[in-house]
Amino acid sequence: MNTEALLRDLRQELRDGGLRGCFLVRDLHTGDELGIEPDTQLPAASLVKILLAVATAERVRRGELDGGTPLDVRPGRVTTPGPTGVSRFRHPARIALDDLLYLSTSISDGAAADALFELTPPARVAALLDDLGLRGFTVRHDMRELIDTPSERFPAAQVHLAHALAIDAGTSGRGHRLPQLDTTRANTGSARAYVDLLQALWTPSAIHPDVAARVRELMANNLIRHRLTPDFSSDATTWSSKTGTLLNLRHEVGVVEHADGQTFAVAALTESLVPAGNQPGADALMAHVARSLRDHLRQW
Repeated sequence: MNTEALLRDLRQELRDGGLRGCFLVRDLHTGDELGIEPDTQLPAASLVKILLAVATAERVRRGELDGGTPLDVRPGRVTTPGPTGVSRFRHPARIALDDLLYLSTSISDGAAADALFELTPPARVAALLDDLGLRGFTVRHDMRELIDTPSERFPAAQVHLAHALAIDAGTSGRGHRLPQLDTTRANTGSARAYVDLLQALWTPSAIHPDVAARVRELMANNLIRHRLTPDFSSDATTWSSKTGTLLNLRHEVGVVEHADGQTFAVAALTESLVPAGNQPGADALMAHVARSLRDHLRQW
């Protein structure tokens, strides 16, 4: 199948499956890439934790922070499905900074991320990224902003109403009645920006090798593996990634390293048009599209 026909078919599959998708796959050795709307800015959800990890690890490298410093972390006391780690704790905890970095990145713990954001606020994270030549992102707020959404206000049996609001309350310019989904107020990024970041982490760049190695390790230990992992993980590959989920947003970005030496950066950012909380079919569809792009690119 030629490239034009593949992209046409994949776009149709996304429409049929109730997804809007922004994808980009890049061969990190050749620079060849293939995507669908890769420059569209979308709210980042938990993908911003990769940026926080880079900024925090860079400050540790500079000696501005000490990874062994114990921090008193407030419990999240979250009871709705989804959040992990300290976000679900009932009591305060004392956790070392380096362990908070693991909790924030590898298990996507929002409370751990907010403890790190208190040390490196969003504006400082954005400035550090700019210093490293990483463009295409906005970092405006911490993770607490993502907790107060309609899904936390509706009972479990009515969570579909929160998703209906997320789907229907947007504007043609990507504004939204919900600030977490408004690209002028939320943390944002594009598939291309995240692939550029992954390339900077996996190949020589302005990011210090020690910082890049630490973030790669954190992404390799990602515990959330139901989305793209089934299509990219095998005995002959290594898949390192980070997910992002918020209302109707389902994202994942990562790098697949093949035993033959080929390495591909993958970004899949999607919006579901189906008002439902649990959508395993959407996860499977976005994985299928991402893998189809990778398979086609691998044959070039």
